[in-house]
This record gives sequence, structure tokens and C-alpha cells, in this order.
Amino acid sequence: MTISDKVENIFPTENDIPAEVRVRALEQKDYLLNGKITIWRGPVQQVFSPVSLKGKKGLTRKYLGSYPLMTEKDALEALESAVKAYDEGKGIWPTSTVEKRIACMEDFVCRMREKRSEVVRLLMWEIGKSLEDSEKEFDRTVEYILDTLNAMKELDRVSSRLSVTQGVIAQIKRAPLGVVLCMGPYNYPLNETFTTLIPAILMGNTVVFKPPKYGVLLHRPLLEAFRDAFPKGVVNTLYGQGRRIIGPIMKTGKINMLAFIGSSKVADILKQQHPAPHRLRCVLGLDAKNAGIILSDADIDLAVKESLAGALSYNGQRCTALKILFVHRSIQNEFLEKLVTRIDRIKAGMPWEPEVKITPLPEDEKISYLADVISDAKKYGAKVINEGGGMTNGNFVHPAVLYPVNNKMRLWREEQFGPVIPVAPFDDIKEPLKYVVDSDFGQQVSIFGSDETKIGPMLDTLVNQVCRVNINSQCQRGPDAFPFTGRKDSAEGTLSVSDALRIFSIRTLVATKDSDANKRLIRNIIRNRTSKFLSTDFIL
Repeated sequence: MTISDKVENIFPTENDIPAEVRVRALEQKDYLLNGKITIWRGPVQQVFSPVSLKGKKGLTRKYLGSYPLMTEKDALEALESAVKAYDEGKGIWPTSTVEKRIACMEDFVCRMREKRSEVVRLLMWEIGKSLEDSEKEFDRTVEYILDTLNAMKELDRVSSRLSVTQGVIAQIKRAPLGVVLCMGPYNYPLNETFTTLIPAILMGNTVVFKPPKYGVLLHRPLLEAFRDAFPKGVVNTLYGQGRRIIGPIMKTGKINMLAFIGSSKVADILKQQHPAPHRLRCVLGLDAKNAGIILSDADIDLAVKESLAGALSYNGQRCTALKILFVHRSIQNEFLEKLVTRIDRIKAGMPWEPEVKITPLPEDEKISYLADVISDAKKYGAKVINEGGGMTNGNFVHPAVLYPVNNKMRLWREEQFGPVIPVAPFDDIKEPLKYVVDSDFGQQVSIFGSDETKIGPMLDTLVNQVCRVNINSQCQRGPDAFPFTGRKDSAEGTLSVSDALRIFSIRTLVATKDSDANKRLIRNIIRNRTSKFLSTDFIL
């Protein structure tokens, strides 16, 4: 069967769907507000899967359900619920002991695990992620929460002692910041959302949480878990069009911290809407245009394998994806031949199929966008060098390798966020290095080679341009214990298991002069437990 035939017949009929992965439409008519599952009686947004089904009338998108289209009034109610729960730092949650917060989160994890199959199935159907990767995302999220709990215990242990310095007795701990607005991305709607939501909650903040545009329904099975595990008002959900519901709550100035993963353009708009941007703390995961640099002495088979995984995992819809490859001209022919050969072997199909790698895309507008950037690259001299590259059917796009790309093309500077691989030849290492230096983005880069005299000096340049240099491997986020951030327009703040706890809190201390009377006072406060902050309890 040719690539053209495969693309043309990529979608199944309703009867072709295995019984074990079928999904019923979920009509979500509720949301979490002030500790209650509140019924929604207003307009709703219908949800369709990127998967289409063949029928007598052609292709029809699979209907998955609907969710509330909330208004400015509803958004302000969600915000006020979080503000009331925080209560200027006097609320039950911000004044809870670390041990109490940990217990609540452990309860949440237990409840979350019970919903694994529901969440995984919706994750697969809503964004077209393979079943295997959807299961990995859920399991990795649970693991992330458990690792965060351990990091929280260790952080509190370090803070459990008093210090005496220059005649001053003090205890230094971390305190919450206030009300946090959490907005995650559609490509990892569970995992990346929770990498900000979970530490924000654990540190004593209250939260307004808006799921991404794609990947909304998968959060519905967890509403009761949030409701039952945490005090009322700690977690409040918000659904609808971001322009309609996010602007009004930002403009109140009552959001103390913005946790957003998306485009830098949207992040700038959100920050500018806050009346006191200098008071707004932010942790932002933004755009990236990570480059892969394949040197003349690279292990070509390894470079091809890693480059392909880096460029096409989840259809290239990852901020950490390799979005442009620079290949030394002396090995370009062999590299490209092997790259194209391996692409032909990649399994494309429906998310539930075993070992599938290329699936339909959730964004409708992405199909025409990718066609536009491919056309633009051809206009300036590039060619699609793999069979069927760029062919579409519904929301499915067959991967395209474009060669040679140059600085006149949109693919040179724009983050394609899809299954398109631009490849540029180079003769002098200064060429790809200049690309990285001149780029508006500074997340990661990958180098493939074996000569330490070449790679060593490159590292010294690149570590001051990006925040992670990968040697002979694709760009990636994990392990979660490692810092995840970026320079330039790629990020603000650092996320990792331990960094996230710090970024959603601030160091606060209680201090007094070293005198007998003050020692007695501090001793009695600790002994009689009249303060939850001032404490020498040690969590095991």
C-alpha cells in the first residue's frame, strides 16, 4: 500500500473501534465552586475528537460531549471563592500545617488513581494522543505528585529548626503567595497542568484552574477528588473562552500568581491586563524552537533515531520537540536517506492502535497552517523529500521533511508545533551557533557528535543561550527532578519537583533578639502549639 493509500484510508468506521476503547459522550453540566459541584444551566461548548469516522456521507468527527461556556460573572465568582478561601492569608488552607496539606494531597492521589481508566480514555480521544502515551501521561503525573510530596517533606525538614545568628533567633520557612491562576497546555493537558497546579496547592495557595481549549473533559472525572480532598474554595474550576473569562479576573488585581503554559503572545496579554504587574508573580512555559545540530563525526544512526523521536513524538506537538535540524554537509546525504527511510517505517493510525506514533491533530487550524508553511518553504527553494510528506486527510497530516531550509522561510523562525521537519545544511559550526544566538527562543538544543575538542567549546557558547544542552539525545523535559526552564521568550521561572515548590511560595521568617524573655516566649509558643508556622515538628 502506498503512503497516499494509507493516508486516504487512515480513519476507521464506527464498527472498527475496539469495544475496550470506545467512549460515551460526556455532557458536562457542572463545575467546582467553593467546595461544591455546581450545576451549569447555561450554554455549552461541544467537543469533537480529532478522530473522524467513515460513514455513508464521508468523514464525520467523533462527538465526545460538551462543557460549560462560562461568563465573566461566573469567572468573578470563581475568583471570589479562591479569595475568600485564602482570606488574606488567614484561611484554613494557608494556615494549615505542612503535615495537614500533605495528608490532603495523599488523599487526592488515592482518589485520582481510581479514575485512571476514565481519564486515560478521554485523554486519548480528546487530543489524539496514543493510548500508550496517554497511560504514560497519567502514570507520570501520579509519580510527579508523589515525588513532590517527598520534596515537600524534605523542604519542611530543613526548615524545622531555629537558627541563631548575630544575636537574632529566627525560623525561616516558606509561605504561600495567595490566589493562583493555573492554565495548562493542550499537548499535556493533565501532566503539565498538574506540574503547576499541584505545587501551588501544596504550598498553601488557593487556585482558579482553567483547562486548555483541547483536553477539557478529561478533568471532569477528577472534580469529586478535588472537592473531597481539599477544603472548600481551595480549587475552583473555570471553563470557556479565555478572552471572555480570563481578562476580567486578571483586571481585578486579585490574582497573585499566574501559572501559564502556552504562547508568549498570550502570556504578554495576560500580564498586561493586571493593574499591578510588578506584584504579579509568574511561572510561564512558552514558545521554543529547539535545534538539533548534527556534526560531521556524529553516529548517524543514533542521530537519526533521536532526531526523529525528538521531532515527531506526539506529532511534534511538544515544546521540547526538535523543530529544526542542522546537518553538516559532508554527511547530509546519508543522514537524509536514513531519516526518510525511518519515517516510512513509522506507524500512523488511530490513537488506540498498538505502537502507533503519528495520529490526527486536535487543532483544526493547524492543518491549514502546516500547509501554508510547507508552501512557503517550497517558494524559497525547499523540497518535500519524503513520499507523501504533508498529505492530509481530515485532521491527519503525514510527516513532511523539508530540505534545504534557509532564513527566508517561515519555518526558519516559526515554531511549527506539528509533524514537519525542516533540515538545513551547514559547512561551518558558526552557522548553527549563530542561529541559536539570534533566535528569540532559548529553551534547549541537541548536539550529535563524538569529538570533545568540537563539542566542548560549543557547550560554553550554548549554555549561555539555552537552559539545557543535550548531547547525543533529543531535547526533553525529564527527569522531573531536573530544572525545566528557558531563556528569552521561552520561559519565566523554573519548574522541577523542588523548584516548583519554591516558585509558588516565598521565604518568610519569624525573628527576635536573643534574650531570656524572648527565648521563653518562643519556647512556649512551640511547646503549646499556639502557632502553626513557628514549629519544630519534623515530618518523617
